[in-house]
Amino acid sequence: MARALCSATDVGNAPVGLADDIQAAQPPVNMGHADIGADGGEFVDVKSDVKLEAASDWAPIFARFNLSPDDFEIVDDTVRASVWQQSKRTEDGDRDVVNLYSYRASFRRKMSTIDLPAFYTEARRKPRQRVKTAPADRATVAVIADPQIGKTGRRGGTIELLDRMQEKREKLAALLKVRRPCLVGIADAGDGFEGFESGGNPMFTNDLSLSQQMDAYATELYLTVELAHRFAPVEAFGVPSNHTAWRNGKQQLGRPEDDLGLFVQRQVMKTITAAKLDVNWTFPAPYDESVAVDILGTVIGLVHGNQFGPGQAIQWWEKQTFGAQAVARADVLVTGHYHTFGAGVAGRNPATGRQRTWLGAPTLDNGSDWYRQTAGRDSDPGLLVFDVTPDGFDLQSLTVL
Repeated sequence: MARALCSATDVGNAPVGLADDIQAAQPPVNMGHADIGADGGEFVDVKSDVKLEAASDWAPIFARFNLSPDDFEIVDDTVRASVWQQSKRTEDGDRDVVNLYSYRASFRRKMSTIDLPAFYTEARRKPRQRVKTAPADRATVAVIADPQIGKTGRRGGTIELLDRMQEKREKLAALLKVRRPCLVGIADAGDGFEGFESGGNPMFTNDLSLSQQMDAYATELYLTVELAHRFAPVEAFGVPSNHTAWRNGKQQLGRPEDDLGLFVQRQVMKTITAAKLDVNWTFPAPYDESVAVDILGTVIGLVHGNQFGPGQAIQWWEKQTFGAQAVARADVLVTGHYHTFGAGVAGRNPATGRQRTWLGAPTLDNGSDWYRQTAGRDSDPGLLVFDVTPDGFDLQSLTVL
């Protein structure tokens, strides 16, 4: 603690009553000292010729050490006092006996004086926007990721997968009934079917041919879009992926737009258009593997995820932003490929001032047994769903069905 000293030779700081008796010829009188810290301190051997009984009596003592009594207060149960008598010459020349006092006491900084009842009353009176349980300006986005139709695994084969996807659609319908969005987004994150040239040994483990896989994928995609359309207009968008790429063994052929998954999506779009459903479908540019779609003023970016390693989605996104690529302006980036749910914060969008969010979608497939045996873990299948409003991504709405 810093120590402040006060001497009786400083007549201006002397307590009331003592200053009149100080004479130049008298030796200096120790008026006490104060140990002062950030939150308070202690008065030691402080002299006074008046008894300090009320809190206001301590004001001259605080002033003596350049402390404001408005900022500090005495801790009552720490006050210790001593008293003695001293002879004093009166005005008529006689002498009289007076009492003098010496004090020791702790003091502390006053707490902020907030009238909590008044504060809460005022807070309740302030006009605020009413909370809407189902605002009309809300869009719900569902992410179809990695069903890999035709693949068999520990969760079964095609029959089990189709049953699982029907279950997810029923849950999605129940959710849309509650949320009542003005728009539904259907994001296809890729790997809609297993294929035969993506690695592993699908030639002997698939239970559908390539044409059957593509047919089932088209049917499942149509059923999902048609269900969403029962509740609101639909904004559909998709991206190419490694399982559905046009390949010759490990070699990828053609441009990114030649992806067979995108081919299936275009066929579904033709059927949707013929049925005159209110659905808009967005595809990446011919040489792009990612796409960005504006939904109620929030830009949703989508990429499969085979473009980067595990846990590197945000780093990849940062590079895309600096390179002015398709997802550079996105507020939310959605990815698939790694078959597990994930989420993270990715800085702030300078165009909107909003926080950027990465969402990794869980898989819908029958299980990646090779990965489970290699990494020792697996994830439950699920359908990622979230909402956006004119205020941006609604974190509270995020769920996995």
